[in-house]
Amino acid sequence: KQPFRAAIEGDLSSLARSGSSALMQLTMATHAGMTTEQFDRIAGDWMISARHPRFRRPYTDLAYQPMLELLAHLRTHGFKTWIVSGGGADFIRVWAERAYGIPPEQVIGSTLKTTFEISGNRSALIHLPEIDFLDNHAGKPVAIQRTIGRRPILAFGNSDGDLEMLQWTSTGPGPRLAALIHHTDAQREWAYDRESPVGQLDLAWREAERRRWLVVDMRRDWKRVFPFDH
Repeated sequence: KQPFRAAIEGDLSSLARSGSSALMQLTMATHAGMTTEQFDRIAGDWMISARHPRFRRPYTDLAYQPMLELLAHLRTHGFKTWIVSGGGADFIRVWAERAYGIPPEQVIGSTLKTTFEISGNRSALIHLPEIDFLDNHAGKPVAIQRTIGRRPILAFGNSDGDLEMLQWTSTGPGPRLAALIHHTDAQREWAYDRESPVGQLDLAWREAERRRWLVVDMRRDWKRVFPFDH
């Protein structure tokens, strides 16, 4: 049955249309019963061997150059930088420090429930086939408060899933910055927004216009998209 049939047949378009709930079903089915150490090892091996089908490079090479520059600039001036993603926190933690200079403890993402088991002198955390927290939409400010205990001063997003995080950031006291990255460069990256089944940018774009948030046009504003761009 779906979404497992689409995954087995490599039908990525059907998977995209099925939405985040279907992807979470796949995640639960494939991760359940696995220890956190096993998952880290599998994810790490995949990051080393996998190549992006379009760019033919490791996925860690595809960090945005302006993002890397901004993160370095903020850290130089005393800011602590975090990743807040709808994706799986365990997966992002495997490679975030290498790609972005962000350590595992500064990654917030979606999680599965885990249970502790011990046998003799060996102990492990085991993934269960149940969602613990979905870090998307209104879940993002909730997860930020639960993890950090502070409202962000700056926040950047690129889809409607980031709307509530940007609203929470921009409505706090004092100087603040909320910004959206608009994917407009089909030649160097991709061009998509309101009609996209994945990463849709519609409600957040309207809110950005209403609240006068910064909207970054990738094609117009970024001299380089990836570090390997000429």
